[in-house]
Parts: sequence; C-alpha cells; structure tokens
Amino acid sequence: MSTPDHVHQELAALAQQLDRLLDTVRRLSEENRSLRQSQEQLSGERAGLLARNEQARSRVEAMIQRLKSLESNG
Repeated sequence: MSTPDHVHQELAALAQQLDRLLDTVRRLSEENRSLRQSQEQLSGERAGLLARNEQARSRVEAMIQRLKSLESNG
C-alpha cells in the first residue's frame, strides 16, 4: 500500500511532467505557427517569381519574333 508521502511525490512528479509537456506543446505550437507563416510568405514570393519569369519569357519570345521578322524583311 502506498504511503501518503509516496502518493504526494508521484503527484508532484506527474505535475512536473505535465508542465514540461505543456511547455513542449506551447513551443511546438509557436514553431508550427512560425513555419506556416514562413511557408505562406515563401509561397507568395514563389508566385511572384514565377510571374516575373513568365513575363521575361514572353518578352524574349517577342524579341525573337521581331528579330525573325527583321531577318525575313531584310
């Protein structure tokens, strides 16, 4: 049979373990929030870069067409 002191020690140990787990949950939640925010920012940057790349590609294609046109007219 457990003594009251033993039960008290076990409860105190469980309380400490619970506190550590809660701290870990808080830390991981904050880290997860930060990572999601970073991912959202990077996705936005990627979309912007893809759009700029497409614009540049279109301009290069237009220049090539103009050069071909000049070549065939010249």
